[in-house]
Amino acid sequence: MNACMLAYTFYESDNRVMRYAETLARRGDIVDVISLRRPGESARVRINGVNVLRVQLRTKGEQAKLVYLAKLVSFFLISMVVLSVRHWRRPYDLVHVHNVPDFLVFAAWFPKWTGAKLILDIHDVLPEFYANKFKRSDQSWIFRALVWTERLSVHFADHVILANHLWLERVVKRSAAAGKCSVELNYPDTSVFRPRGRGPKNEKFVIIFPGSLNFHQGLDIAIRAFARFREQVPLAEFHIYGEGGEKANLQELVRSLSLESQVHFLGVTPLREVAKVMENADLGVVPKRADSFGNEAFSTKILEFMCLRVPVVVSSTRVDRYYFNPAVVKFFDSGNTESMASAMLSLAHDPDLREQLAGRAFHFVQRFTWEQNQSLYVDLVDSLVSGCFRTCAPVQRVPPALWCEAPPPFQPSPGNSAPEASHERCELLQP
Repeated sequence: MNACMLAYTFYESDNRVMRYAETLARRGDIVDVISLRRPGESARVRINGVNVLRVQLRTKGEQAKLVYLAKLVSFFLISMVVLSVRHWRRPYDLVHVHNVPDFLVFAAWFPKWTGAKLILDIHDVLPEFYANKFKRSDQSWIFRALVWTERLSVHFADHVILANHLWLERVVKRSAAAGKCSVELNYPDTSVFRPRGRGPKNEKFVIIFPGSLNFHQGLDIAIRAFARFREQVPLAEFHIYGEGGEKANLQELVRSLSLESQVHFLGVTPLREVAKVMENADLGVVPKRADSFGNEAFSTKILEFMCLRVPVVVSSTRVDRYYFNPAVVKFFDSGNTESMASAMLSLAHDPDLREQLAGRAFHFVQRFTWEQNQSLYVDLVDSLVSGCFRTCAPVQRVPPALWCEAPPPFQPSPGNSAPEASHERCELLQP
C-alpha cells in the first residue's frame, strides 16, 4: 500500500502520527508524512522507514488570530500541491489527514477524486479548541463557522477517527453518522514508553510536565501549587517540557513567585528522549482545567507515565474521570491550587503510596498500549482500501474507570510481561 499522512505538526514530537506511520511502514507499506519543519531541520528525512517531508517552517506560540490562520492556510496550499504532485507520480491508496485544522482534509481532493481512501483524524474538536484558545463563546460566529467547517470536512472524508469517546458522542450529535466514526485513543507505544531503569537518584524530588504550554493545560495552577509544595519539600524541582502560547506568561509567573531556581523550562524534546526524562521523575502532573477545552481533552501523558511506572497527579476533569479511577491516579479538584498541592504532598511524603499507585497503574495500562490496539487501526485501513469496509458498530460505553484492578500491584521481573488485566466491574472504585 502507498499511504500518506498529512499533519500540521512536528512529526518527531507527535506520538499519534508517528505511531500510525511507523506501524504501516513496519509491515512493508510505503509511507510519506507531510509535516512542519523547525529551524535548522532538513526538508526531507527518512525516519524508521517513513519518508518525512517537512514542507513549512514554523515557530510555535502565535497569539494573533490572523497570523495563526495565515500559517494554516499556507500549509494547506503547500501540502495540497505536494500531495497532488506525489499522487500524480505514484498514486496513493490512502491519505490519512490529522487535524488541526479540519479543512486540511480538502488538501487531499485530487487523491480522493482519483480513488484514494481518505481518513480524517480529529485529534482536537476545533470549535471548542479555538473558542478556548481565543476566548470566544459557543454562540460566537467563529464557533458556528467552525462547526459548519467540521460538518463539511467529516462529510468529505471516507472515515473519521476521534481521539476519545466523549468527542465521538459530540461529533456524532452534530456532524456525522455514527457508522462513519470510530475511536482511537492516543495509545502509548511501549517500544518507547517502557521501564528501562531509573538513573542514579539524588536528593532532589523531581516533578515533571511534558506537553503543550497552552491555557487549558493549567500550568499556572501547577506552578502555584508547586510554590506551596516546596515549602515542605525544599529540594523539589519542577521540570516543564514543551512549547506553547502561554510560555511567556508562565515564565513571568515563576519570576513573580521567586521560583527561578526550582522551576525549569526545558523546551521541546524528541519523543524517544522525553520517555527517559519522564521515567527519572518522581511524580508526573496533568493539571488541565475542567472549565475549558481541557475538560474533554484526553492526555496521553497519563498513559505514558503509567507505562513508565511513574505515579501521576491528575486534574478531576470529565474525560479523566471517565477513563481513570482513584486506584490508579491521584486526583485533585480541577483549578484548585490547594487541592493540587495537597495531592502532590501526600505522594511526596509516602514512598509506599507512590509505589502502590504506580504498580496498579502499570497493571491497568497494559490493555491501553498501542501493541494491544494497533490491529484496530490496521484492520480499518485495510478494509477501506480493499473496498470491504462496513459501518462501525455502536461503541459499548463501559467506562474504564469502573474496571476493577487487582490490588496487590503487579511486580514485573526483568523479561516478564504484565498479566492480563481484569475486566470485572468494581462499583467501589467509582460511583
